[in-house]
Amino acid sequence: MTAIDQIKADIESNDVVLYMKGTREMPQCGFSSRVAGVLNYLGVAYKDVNVLADADVRQGIKDFSDWPTIPQLYVKGEFVGGCDIVTEMTLSGELDKLFEDKGIEYDKSRADQIRAANA
Repeated sequence: MTAIDQIKADIESNDVVLYMKGTREMPQCGFSSRVAGVLNYLGVAYKDVNVLADADVRQGIKDFSDWPTIPQLYVKGEFVGGCDIVTEMTLSGELDKLFEDKGIEYDKSRADQIRAANA
């Protein structure tokens, strides 16, 4: 199985996938840590893929999405974005809407707490 085949399989078989440097328990960069932190705080169930563990996946996800940076968040097969986009969407409420539209469970009150803390 090629890296692209693995990426497609992960995205198709998991509602939420985060390609990141490190793991949800031990992120290896600040940007990955921020996105994983948002998902963890909101209680979102997601698959974390450590791109540092496989150079082919690390390059493959960039080719797959045509997006040059890690982390990358996918929801129901759709590429959402990286750290800056996820941060902006969290603060604007767009991430809540995306999760609601796609049927992803998350803690709305915690999303409101993030926005209140950053107002």
